[in-house]
Amino acid sequence: MSELSKKWEEFLNPETLKTKLILASIYLAAFEILKGSVIGRIETFFTDGFGPQGNILSPEYAVEVESKHKSKVRASLEWLKEQGAITSEDIEVFDKIREARNEVAHEMPSLLSGDNPVDFIQQLEQMVVLLRKIEVWWIMNFELAINSDFREAEIDEDRIMPGPLLALQLILEIALEDSEKASYYYDEFRKRTKKF
Repeated sequence: MSELSKKWEEFLNPETLKTKLILASIYLAAFEILKGSVIGRIETFFTDGFGPQGNILSPEYAVEVESKHKSKVRASLEWLKEQGAITSEDIEVFDKIREARNEVAHEMPSLLSGDNPVDFIQQLEQMVVLLRKIEVWWIMNFELAINSDFREAEIDEDRIMPGPLLALQLILEIALEDSEKASYYYDEFRKRTKKF
């Protein structure tokens, strides 16, 4: 069988095509969750109020974050690094994740036709690690630090389940598990909402 025939066979196989589309979609969604965590938490921290366009950022945001780079994501990553939330190595990991995201988003036809340069599983694992690191840092250094109920408490960081990470976990389980496991959350939600 020629290489072209193999590509057509793979493309026309419904299970293979569905799997690739699902993995690509999850990858893109996971990247947006990670990017939202990188940018959004900092913007919320520097918010002075709300207006018709959303958050009204304090003047300090421009000085402390935006001045670091013309890219909002890069500026936010640099701010997180200065705060000790992430390292230069984490930024390199993010850059590789972003490059793979761009390949997935802009080269979808070649991805679907058999060329798969992105190792989705490895990349998703790296996204989860980085997302968890950033979110737990925010929780430990801001949310719990300003809450008097937790000042003296010993917190096991490994047991913290940040909301964005939970959302990503739900996406993975619902999209990638067999239909019985995947429908568990939906079925439970329906049962519990019928009680009200």
